[in-house]
Amino acid sequence: MDNKTPASEEVIVENVSENSPDVTQVATDTPYAGFWKRAIAYLIDALLLTFVLVLLGFVFAMFGVVDFNAEGEMVQNANVMDLVSILVSWGYFAFMESSNKQATFGKMALGIQVTDYADQRISLVRATVRFFSKYLSAILLLIGFIMIAFTARKQGLHDFIASTLVVNKP
Repeated sequence: MDNKTPASEEVIVENVSENSPDVTQVATDTPYAGFWKRAIAYLIDALLLTFVLVLLGFVFAMFGVVDFNAEGEMVQNANVMDLVSILVSWGYFAFMESSNKQATFGKMALGIQVTDYADQRISLVRATVRFFSKYLSAILLLIGFIMIAFTARKQGLHDFIASTLVVNKP
């Protein structure tokens, strides 16, 4: 039996290797954003979202969609605000991270962005998977977030699930 590779297979291998990004090359050349940088970016985003959601809560209260008692606790239609909170947060993170900026305002402030393994912009679907996977990261005693400090490419569980990286902008 001949160990010689057919010429057609050599051409295919050459074309694939020439046109495909080398994931190991991306992994060694890209400066990954660490745990604390990502945490501060998230705090900025959380403050911004809290401000927006409080404003929405006031608007909903003015129109009677939700109601508060004397202590300021929501007593009517709290589930409406929960749903609005999830939808606004999803929209913010998914659309911003899949945009040309590849980052939320918090990430932009710290000079970091979300990419796929080929250092490309992620799709809205991938950003959506990443967003909802964060709930799993949180449910598991925050282990999914703590992983960021200890993995080689600074990935959390949600990054592994969505096949994403958070990198310092070049």
